[in-house]
Amino acid sequence: MNTMLRKSVLGIAGLAFTGGIFAGPVAAHADAAPVQGTKPAAVAVQGDKLIPHGVQGAQSKIDLNDEQTANAKAIIAATKKAGLPERAAVISIATSLQESKLENLGHLGDANDHDSLGLFQQRPSSGWGSPEQITDPEYATLAFEKGLKQVDGWQDMPLTEAAQTVQVSAYPDAYAQWEQQAADIVAHNWNS
Repeated sequence: MNTMLRKSVLGIAGLAFTGGIFAGPVAAHADAAPVQGTKPAAVAVQGDKLIPHGVQGAQSKIDLNDEQTANAKAIIAATKKAGLPERAAVISIATSLQESKLENLGHLGDANDHDSLGLFQQRPSSGWGSPEQITDPEYATLAFEKGLKQVDGWQDMPLTEAAQTVQVSAYPDAYAQWEQQAADIVAHNWNS
């Protein structure tokens, strides 16, 4: 996707976010952090466990601060606690990168999409848990992955399809852009 088109799409996403028009349990939080660059779709695939079908489309990447890195590690720890494979962590981290840029967001005032909170922008009013629960990285991850486990064949479907089935976002294809960075994060931290 070229830069101008990407900015247009993200701008529309930001307007939709601000207007609170998203349906479903979660909102894309497109304006949380700037996207630093993209890579072509055929970038270094991390093996069958992490990216079984290769990445879809241009890939985005952001530099992570200490808080974002800690949140990624918390997602990985919760995934292991749930007994799920590395692929579940990749899907979870890519989803959080799209929804919050791996930031554990509280209420954003007028910019908030309904009552969306936390790493996955889950909504208490949609049954994800209390505000305290869904701003706890472990709880939020386990709640997301509980939804993921209910998706038949999630292990074998494209990341964006698996994430969208759980999240019900107004921008279902947006998760795909984070697959490579999520896989890199998991590859770097799974055994640490």
